[in-house]
Amino acid sequence: MEVEPGDALLRMLSSLKSLLGNEKIKWVDPGNIHLTLAFLGDTEDDRIKVAGIMLKNTCSGFGEFDFTLTGAGVFKNYNDPKVIWTGIEESEKLIKLNDIINTGLKDTGFKVEDRQFRPHLTLGRIRFIKDIEGLKSVIERYQNNSIQKVHVKEVILYESILKPTGPVYRPLGKFRLI
Repeated sequence: MEVEPGDALLRMLSSLKSLLGNEKIKWVDPGNIHLTLAFLGDTEDDRIKVAGIMLKNTCSGFGEFDFTLTGAGVFKNYNDPKVIWTGIEESEKLIKLNDIINTGLKDTGFKVEDRQFRPHLTLGRIRFIKDIEGLKSVIERYQNNSIQKVHVKEVILYESILKPTGPVYRPLGKFRLI
């Protein structure tokens, strides 16, 4: 789902870029910030249509809701950091939406990741870090900060087109939650 970055998220991203400016990090373009509910990988056109029908049926009547972006962190860990992210305060509606979408995908023959859903927005992909302690210090500045409220009114099925300049996300369908 698309997340429109507000002033606080943009300031945080700008600060992270500035404070970690000497590191090799590929920052996410603010226009590409999104929350991934399910990743399908390479998918044939006829299977995309199946996913679209399932999303239409699943999302219809689910109801709009809000969640809050909170804190920052890294994936994998500080010894081998790969991604800088901002987290999402626990949201029962978001967890439920993820569950029903993954169930719908499984029921229609898609393979879905069999790991716990850890909702987050990727802000940067780390290629190489020289100063791990500096990274920790920067992340800790934001660790428990409430950053932005996000209103969710639709789920978007995106095609991800990888280019040398970074990914381009093309919407293939938008599915209202009302």
